[in-house]
Amino acid sequence: MNKQVQDKLKTYEALLIKWQKAINLVSPGSLKECGTRHFLDSQQINDFIPEGTKTLYDLGSGAGFPGLVLAMMRPEIEVHLIESDQRKCAFLSTVSRETETPVGVHTIRIESLDMPAPDVVSARALASLNKLFEWCAHWAEENPALLFLLPKGERAEEEIAEAQKHFDFRIERMPSKTDSHAKILKISSLKARVSV
Repeated sequence: MNKQVQDKLKTYEALLIKWQKAINLVSPGSLKECGTRHFLDSQQINDFIPEGTKTLYDLGSGAGFPGLVLAMMRPEIEVHLIESDQRKCAFLSTVSRETETPVGVHTIRIESLDMPAPDVVSARALASLNKLFEWCAHWAEENPALLFLLPKGERAEEEIAEAQKHFDFRIERMPSKTDSHAKILKISSLKARVSV
């Protein structure tokens, strides 16, 4: 990781600590381990973003993980942060401005979003796979190459089994570098199953 990205992450961390006093951006206990729990956890997603990716939507961005970190690492990608909480969006816009990281910040609920299909969707600790796929199925129809990169915890296999009742998809499981109980799911070829 180059020095420019490291400097941006330092500014990001300082803003996170400052804003956390006023609004609950991350669980308070995780602030001390910000480097691994939030930044490194987000950075590892970058390894799976294909070359040539033009657009990435981060759903339920919260404090900006992983979307804002990925925007710092991959300035050539147009990153959009989707978050319904206005105060969190104010935080995201502040970090974007103060670190000179251009991103789109959208204060809107995912189900109300009217944007063309991206190349990549990321989401961290937002909703079950099934719910995510319900929100994103129309993008997968529009862009059959749509790729999901989703960090998931211990319940990943349950969520996969549940989603497979309603959707067909290809899935690869990558071990997480920051949590031995977690994995990153790389999901493609999403199609809703036609109920008979």
